[in-house]
Amino acid sequence: MNEPGTLSQGAGGVLHIHVEAERYRIEQEDVKNLLFYSRVVPITQDCTKTRGGNYLISEVAIEGHATVNGTGKAVMLHTRVGSFIIPLVSFQRVARGEAVSAPLFPLIQGVTG
Repeated sequence: MNEPGTLSQGAGGVLHIHVEAERYRIEQEDVKNLLFYSRVVPITQDCTKTRGGNYLISEVAIEGHATVNGTGKAVMLHTRVGSFIIPLVSFQRVARGEAVSAPLFPLIQGVTG
């Protein structure tokens, strides 16, 4: 069975979120704010555009947010392509580098969130 998305660690403590063809990230400082203070943090995406056919412009756009759920046992990720949930323990293991990646599960509104 294919998981709908994965969470993995990148260089410098950045967490990468891969969902379908989309790639997002949570910056290291935001990961700390999420885990230690349960703050809502932005999920960003790099956008590259061609201007005038001659040069590329790279921008960072906020495409969603991440938050710890009300029970404190899971992290909810809300992006343009959908909402996902991951157990807090799995999120922490990836953030600490103890696990290479962890699967994301679809968040069904009214049932899991």
